[in-house]
Amino acid sequence: MADANALNEKRLIEETGLAARVARIVAPALGDVGLRLVRVKISSGQGRIVQIMAERPDGTMSVDDCEIASNALSPVLDLEDPISEAYRLEISSPGIDRPLVRVSDFVRAVGHEARIEMSVLVGGRKRFRGIVEEVSEIEGHPVAVIARSDAREGEDAHAALALEEMAEARLVLTDALIRDALRAAKKARKAAGLPEDDIADEAGTEAVEADAALAEAPAPKRKTATKAPKSGAKPKAKPARGPGRFAAKNAAKHDRT
Repeated sequence: MADANALNEKRLIEETGLAARVARIVAPALGDVGLRLVRVKISSGQGRIVQIMAERPDGTMSVDDCEIASNALSPVLDLEDPISEAYRLEISSPGIDRPLVRVSDFVRAVGHEARIEMSVLVGGRKRFRGIVEEVSEIEGHPVAVIARSDAREGEDAHAALALEEMAEARLVLTDALIRDALRAAKKARKAAGLPEDDIADEAGTEAVEADAALAEAPAPKRKTATKAPKSGAKPKAKPARGPGRFAAKNAAKHDRT
C-alpha cells in the first residue's frame, strides 16, 4: 500500500501552458507502468524538444525504465496529439540536481542546497537559495524551511516557503550531493546482488550522467528520442604548447614577408 501511496503522491509544483497539457496526458500512462512524472519541459531551438522526467516511487530511474516509459507514452501522445508541430521526445531521469516537486522530494533534500523561485513575493522577493533544513506544516500546508545562503545584511537568515506557492525548485549540484548519490548507487547495487568491483566508479558515472539517460523511443511519425552519450567518450584534446601550435600562423606570416 505504501508503494501505491508513493506512486500517487501529488505534485505540488506543476507546469503551465502547453507543458501542463502534456503533463496531464503523460502522468496516467506513466502510472500504469509503475512510474511517476517529475517534470515536463518543452524547449525550442533547432527543432522542438519535449523532455519528460520520470522516476520510480523510490526515486530511481534506469535506462530500461526510460525505454518502458517511452513505449508507454509514444502511442498516447500520438493519439492525443497535444503538439501540432514536429518535435523530439526525450525521456530521462530527474538527475542529481533534480527538480523538487513533491513533499517527499523536499524530505529527501534535507541537508542539501536548493534554488527556489516562488510564484508570489515572500519578504519582497521571489528567488531564494539555501540549505533545506526541515519540512513541516503550517495550517495543513507543507512548508520547507531553508537556511539562506543568499541572505543580505539585515535580512532574515531563514525562510519558511510554502511548497504550493513555488514556481520552481531544484537541488544545487554540490560535492555533498554527489557523495550522497554515490552512496545511494552503491547501496542499490549491493541490494541487487551486483558485483562490487568498481562500484564507486560505476555509481559515479551513473549519478553524474543520470539526467542524460535517454531511451530510444519507437519511431512514430513525428517523435524520435535521444540515446544517452557514451560515458567513455573523451573530450577533444587542446592543442599542445610548442612550435607546432602556431605553425600555420607563423608560416602565413613568413609568406607575407
